Amino acid sequence: MNGNGPTVLVRTDLDALPVEEKTGAPYASTVRMTDLNGEEAPVMHACGHDMHVTTLLGTAQVLVSLKDRWKGTLVLIGQPDEERGGGARALLADGLYQRWPVPDYCLAQHGDPTIDAGKIGYCPGWAMANIDMIDITIRGVGSHGAQPHKGRDPIVVSAEVINNLQTLVSRTIDPVETGVVTVGSIHGGSKHNIIPDKVELQLTVRSFTDQVRQQLLTGIERICMNTARALDVPEDRLPIVHNRTEEFFPALYNDPPLVETSVKAFQAALGAYNVLLRNKTTGGEDFSELGRTKEKVPIFMFFVGTGDPSVAPKDRPGWHSALYLPVAEPALRTGMLAMSSAVLNLLKK
Repeated sequence: MNGNGPTVLVRTDLDALPVEEKTGAPYASTVRMTDLNGEEAPVMHACGHDMHVTTLLGTAQVLVSLKDRWKGTLVLIGQPDEERGGGARALLADGLYQRWPVPDYCLAQHGDPTIDAGKIGYCPGWAMANIDMIDITIRGVGSHGAQPHKGRDPIVVSAEVINNLQTLVSRTIDPVETGVVTVGSIHGGSKHNIIPDKVELQLTVRSFTDQVRQQLLTGIERICMNTARALDVPEDRLPIVHNRTEEFFPALYNDPPLVETSVKAFQAALGAYNVLLRNKTTGGEDFSELGRTKEKVPIFMFFVGTGDPSVAPKDRPGWHSALYLPVAEPALRTGMLAMSSAVLNLLKK
């Protein structure tokens, strides 16, 4: 706290990913860990979270050294478990807005390999998508592969379900809206001549508005149930559709007025040519949770370029890649300068 004034919260994410780093950097991760299932795996900051933490610490140093230039309260938080989607909810459930002052504004940043290091990207309004993870068990009646008429084949049902799911976005969502339904995993059967009794599907579903999200989720259940019925699956063997709500990411909505005033600060600090309007993405970020409480705090996440300007964006390793290596300089300096400028702009005397 530094006198009377607004409260600004700056958040960084902390976690790593179960990926073996192959960047060849002198500081490349060699750490191994045991996951929640008891499996040991190599880990690395394959989404740039190490850069995010470093930038937060640098921003703190800058703002402490400039205390004579601002008034108000600065709250700095390190949030775990962003990759699994539960970290922000856990902080809020633990009393983030009760044990500390309710912020007037929340800020965050994320590295972006598609943007050249030294530049900033921003997106007002909807910036990142709702993310739902869906598990579907397609059940049938097992039988011998040579006598399929004696069973109800869940593999055939799964094939029909997968094809029918493609119509959700193309034929039920307004073309000007955005929706994604992807089947990322399918597992079923054990032998050439055995019709199994179930097939497991895993889906990721992306949307921006609550309306489109609900349309997609309702449509997935409708297609699963009615496709199975059309193929004469017994009522007691209809599909089981499970939404992994604990892994849900709500869409990120960057408050337009907060974006506008922050972008002016970026332009003053970095030059207008280094501040780029960026398209929204169907990736997700649980920072969005901080703006969805009853307090309706305005939030803004911007993107710090981490890409090597000498490499075409399409050829740069992206997030979650074993080869993702942010260009430390000038990315760190740019991130600290941008965040410090945004905070100073909100807390200026």
